[in-house]
Amino acid sequence: MTSAAPPPRRATRLADSNAPASRAWQYVDSLTPHLFVPTAERPVRAKLRELGGDTQVLPHQHAWAQLAMSTTGTVHLRVPSATFVVPPRRALWIPPGVEHAVTLVETAELRTLYIHQAAGQCGPGLDDSPGNLWRRCRVLEVSELMRALVCDLPALPDDAPPPTAQQLARERHVSALLLDELRQATQLDLRVDMPRDKRLHSLCQAVLNDPLAHDSLQAFAHNSGASPRTIARLFRQELGCTYLQWRQQVILAKAVQLGAGGLAIGQIAAELGYTPSAFSAMVQRACGLSPVRFLGMQNR
Repeated sequence: MTSAAPPPRRATRLADSNAPASRAWQYVDSLTPHLFVPTAERPVRAKLRELGGDTQVLPHQHAWAQLAMSTTGTVHLRVPSATFVVPPRRALWIPPGVEHAVTLVETAELRTLYIHQAAGQCGPGLDDSPGNLWRRCRVLEVSELMRALVCDLPALPDDAPPPTAQQLARERHVSALLLDELRQATQLDLRVDMPRDKRLHSLCQAVLNDPLAHDSLQAFAHNSGASPRTIARLFRQELGCTYLQWRQQVILAKAVQLGAGGLAIGQIAAELGYTPSAFSAMVQRACGLSPVRFLGMQNR
């Protein structure tokens, strides 16, 4: 994580706060994963589900790997130690056995791939080394080819009529090309780490809901009832960074969400309290990408 610049002056227009406490959430389970179990014969299984806004999929985990991609709408996905923002044109890799929960603040068409993992394997390749980056959740850029392959895979459950030999052969060809494309996908830093300390966790969640309400360590500490020194120490101990570095990741995640909603870069900058030039500089410094590339606007 790069060093964060001092927070910009707060914009007069606030970003959408979307505090969970003010919403009437609908809670659902993961629904019939046992009907889409991947195997060595069918290594990639696709599942299509449309979910309405204000929906939370309850925490669950799988024995196989998963790639979650929304073709419409932005998805928030939580694991025990972090939260991710996954807009269209992005996908989230989830290793086997990682508990996760999904939150949707707008209607989204969620495409999920269940990916078979051989013993000792983690990822779309055969690398099983301890340093394998596929052993942790990763947000990936979705190429046009990958998107087309994901949408081409059949999303029929195991209780549907079985595929013909010709259909199964095509599915295997598409799966092999998809896994090869997945191996080459660019990783994007859209991870917001969350602390284990319960008090700090609840305060960090408040920042996720409204990043502009806590634009300094002093403001954050005031709301916590602890001293700035104590909060700074907790951030270093729990997350290995400063408050401003962590908040910068929240700002970047919020920018992605706003970009997925169709806002132009100038509008996104204003929503987040930046001038367009300051916002561009922050994104370039933090991610090494232009705002257009980081926000996935190059194909608009």
